Amino acid sequence: MRVRPDPFLVLLLVTVGVASLFPARGAMVGVVDVAVTAAIALLFFLYGARLSAAEALGGLRNWRLHGTVLAATFVLFPLLGLSVLLLPEWLLPAPLAAGVVFLCCLPSTVQSSIAFTGIARGNVPAAIVAASVSNVLGVVLTPVLAALLLATSGGFDASSFGDIALRLLVPFLAGQAARPLIGRFVARHKKRLSLVDRGSILLVVYAAFSEGVVAGIWGRLTPVSLLVLLGVCLVLLALALVVTSLGARALGFDDADRIAIVFCGSKKSLASGLPIAGVLFGGPAGALAVLPLMLFHQIQLMACAMIADRVGRRRAALDTDRAAGAPSRA
Repeated sequence: MRVRPDPFLVLLLVTVGVASLFPARGAMVGVVDVAVTAAIALLFFLYGARLSAAEALGGLRNWRLHGTVLAATFVLFPLLGLSVLLLPEWLLPAPLAAGVVFLCCLPSTVQSSIAFTGIARGNVPAAIVAASVSNVLGVVLTPVLAALLLATSGGFDASSFGDIALRLLVPFLAGQAARPLIGRFVARHKKRLSLVDRGSILLVVYAAFSEGVVAGIWGRLTPVSLLVLLGVCLVLLALALVVTSLGARALGFDDADRIAIVFCGSKKSLASGLPIAGVLFGGPAGALAVLPLMLFHQIQLMACAMIADRVGRRRAALDTDRAAGAPSRA
């Protein structure tokens, strides 16, 4: 049997290659930033247009789910991060180890967590609330946790509240307001409009990878340290994915909620992390301290994109089988 490559994985790899060869520079950085902002705004506008008020209120009421996501984000991850400090410095230099601990204190991503939940056919209303609450609380909790775990001090950028409201909440509410006018159109063209989900992820990957290439941050490590850091990031993500999935199942959540928990509870926000890192870290060590976040960000996007696409296809096939009255596939 011939095995075909995953088209979305191919697109992700092509995007990484394009960013490596042709990163956004100069005036193009502003263009890419505008494109990413517009794509995210459109994504949330469409989510608002897709969701009924009843579904949105249902998402707000699911506090067990939100508590599980917050526990994974601000308890599980920091504990995993502390274990990294046990590695000898010749394997993982102190600034990188500090960066890993800082990474583990960060809130969940917002746009990609919700997009992946949507692609995987999970509980999108709950994901919107869980990821947004995690991000808002992270503005306060991340500096506090990092200060306690790394014995540093610092504050936080309160403008993050305004950024979240402007880039995410306003488009979502606008979509809700427009739902009576365009709700049927959005439902009728759901498959085509799902391209916005994948397109926004590709733009985020390109923008983030471009930033790393232009900054030259990838060349500031020895090969051994880079390999160890890569392994640490892979293990962190794998453990987070497994623990959130098994934990959500053990707590009795259904498949849709479990998908939201996995994608909201396993990722870390680059957008929130970089401004906070600018306060907590400084000097030459600061650049290395944010490298774990940048590397983890790329890994989580690519891994979760593949997982979400595969889960979404499987759930779509199961829905088709049920509608046709056929036996469900394992």
